[in-house]
This record gives sequence, structure tokens and C-alpha cells, in this order.
Amino acid sequence: MSSPVTLNVGGCLYTTSLSTLQRYPDSMLGAMFRGDFPTTRDSQGNYFIDRDGTLFRYILNFLRTSELTLPLDFTETDLLRKEADFYQIEPLIQCLNDPKPLYPPDIFEQVVELSSTRKLSKYSNPVAVIITQLTITTKVHGLLEGISNNFTKWNKHMMDTRDCQVSFTFGPCDHHQEVSLRVLLMDYIMKQGFTIRNTRVHHMSERANENTVEHHWTFCRPAHKVED
Repeated sequence: MSSPVTLNVGGCLYTTSLSTLQRYPDSMLGAMFRGDFPTTRDSQGNYFIDRDGTLFRYILNFLRTSELTLPLDFTETDLLRKEADFYQIEPLIQCLNDPKPLYPPDIFEQVVELSSTRKLSKYSNPVAVIITQLTITTKVHGLLEGISNNFTKWNKHMMDTRDCQVSFTFGPCDHHQEVSLRVLLMDYIMKQGFTIRNTRVHHMSERANENTVEHHWTFCRPAHKVED
């Protein structure tokens, strides 16, 4: 495994190896990291690519495994095909033009999204956390019920509950507890048979005096369809 490389793709940061980026030498990324293509750096020194940052996770996962894996409810195939064409990854273009089912007809994929959103003060030294929010989003209602029943210690932070979502909010004085809860939630989700599909980081500036940093984790597990 070669040294890690960090890319800023449309504001989303991804870290991978040089060998992964060069898996397909004839692709744009292969040429870029071979020195045949001009590169741009952001203010942090990361390689910058002005493309769709969210969709790049599927590009990167294909480079890692040479397999195209998409959620069953994925609706942006046309946009992903344009990204694959931009990066000139011919095997991925072929997969998108001739898609194959991910699972047998009686199996589908359940998805859980875990996100951590932090608002940080721009002007304090050291950087101060203003507020942190931890959100679990899934259509697996049993999982949300399990979280509500097994994490009662955190009820005072449970600020938002919806049909497919549970959110916990932490203020400046207790934001460190968000890290503890996040670790416990990830462990709980994986014990329910889910595995991490991908992770991503997104940096945003919403106001003059604060920055927002979002971390996202996607968990998946196969499940049998239930007949009506």
C-alpha cells in the first residue's frame, strides 16, 4: 500500500492510496497522479477536483474493488455516468451501461446513515465547538426503536425524532459526549448485522464567524423481502 493521498472533491475530503488512484492508468486520475495532467491544490494542500463530491465515493469504491456497488434506492445513475465519463474509467462506464442486480430478487439492501455535524467558532483559539448534532437516518424502524430503548441515558440530548430519523444535540459544554455516543451507536449498528459501506467528510462555511464540518457514515446489510 502506497502513502495516503487526500483529495478535495467539490468540498468533500477523501483519503486513499496512490495505488488506488492509479488502478486504471488510462483514466484521468491515472494520468493526473502519473504527472501527465495538471493538478490544483486547495488552501490545505489537498488535491482539488471541481466535481460532485458526494458521487465521488462511488468512483473511489470502484477504484478500490473494481466492483460497482450502489444502494437499491440510488436514483442518480445518469449523474454518476457523467462522473465516470469525466474520470474516463472505462470499466466503470461499462458497468453503468450494463448494470447487474446487486442481490438475488428476494434480497434487498437496508441502509443506515449516521452523521455528525459540528459548528465551530472561526475566531477562538483553540477552536471552540459551538454545537454538535448526531443524526441517525434509516427506514429500518426496528433499529430506531432499539436506539430509543437502549440509549435512554442520552434522552436529554434527544431533540428530534421522526419516522425515519433520530437526532441528538450537544451544546458547547458537553460536545465531548457526542464522541462517546457516536462510538456506542456505531458499535450497536454493526451488532445488528450492518457493515460500513463508506465514509465522507464535508466542510462548509455558513456564517462569517463559524464553520460547519460534517462527517457521514453509511452502513448496509442485506435483508429478505417480505411478501405482501
